[in-house]
Amino acid sequence: MPPVPAKPRILFFNPVRHALAAYKALGESTAPEVVTSKSRAEFFNDCKGKYADVAAIYRTSASGAVAGKFDQDLIQILPPSVKYICHNGAGYDQIDVDACTAKGITVTYAPDPVTDATADLASFLLLGALRQLNPALESLRKGNFKNGVDFGHDPQGKTLGILGNGRIGKALIKRMKPFGMKFIYHNRRPLADSGEAKYVSFAELLSQSDVISVHVPLTKPTVHLIGAKEIQQMKPGVVIVNTARGAIIHEAAMADALEGGHIAAVGLDVYEEEPVVHAKLLSSSRALLVPHLGTHTTETLAKMETLAMENARRGVLGEKLLTVVPEQLKDLSKI
Repeated sequence: MPPVPAKPRILFFNPVRHALAAYKALGESTAPEVVTSKSRAEFFNDCKGKYADVAAIYRTSASGAVAGKFDQDLIQILPPSVKYICHNGAGYDQIDVDACTAKGITVTYAPDPVTDATADLASFLLLGALRQLNPALESLRKGNFKNGVDFGHDPQGKTLGILGNGRIGKALIKRMKPFGMKFIYHNRRPLADSGEAKYVSFAELLSQSDVISVHVPLTKPTVHLIGAKEIQQMKPGVVIVNTARGAIIHEAAMADALEGGHIAAVGLDVYEEEPVVHAKLLSSSRALLVPHLGTHTTETLAKMETLAMENARRGVLGEKLLTVVPEQLKDLSKI
């Protein structure tokens, strides 16, 4: 009898924690395994032998703890057998997609599962920052109850500027509509379906918004998209919310404007040099800060894991992928 073909290997940079049934099912048709390399250098060396025939890689935003960014240097040393990198998340700025395309590697991501949880957290940060809840929480824990606590603001009638009106931006508008807010947005181009928000220029969004919520992806053009110059164009007393990527905002400039009072409050889930947070933000009671928890729920993480694994399974078995990154979706024939 001919030998039974080996199952295609899928290398997991992080163990699956929530979608355990899907992981078990994956083992019926493929050979999933968790990386044992302890450092970037060790992984590079292991690619020459231990992982020489891996067909796909599953990664998350935490995978950098082992290998660092999936930059051109890392992509180049991957074995020729690797044809898929399946990212568990909507933001994939840690992956050099151009390098992957040049090497014939298809990159997938998990955009849909993150929408609700991230929009929920953005809503919490928006309302908390607008109402100035953080100073009140600090006062309570210090035994002062609300003595000396300044007043917050109602959301009703305020203009919410959505910078990047995609899935999460639209979901945030849906959540804020019952609070009586007005909505404007800026994208690279107007949308046919804007989620009841009015399209404005970038400059108009900066100058007209009472609250600005950031939802653009981190790319070369969006690094420091908001800096000191842009902050000065905002209304005095503006509230800034960021659940996208920290480096979209110049963190030091934002911290200075918060300290100086031009920014009334911020609600932040992401930071420019994670896990390091600017000292002025940490010391400001008007900075409502959480440690990158946008998708940090059992249900959402299970959906993200499931989608990333399904992309990996489909890839190595020759089936149609579900969510290829947009840059590659334009022309898969070149991969």
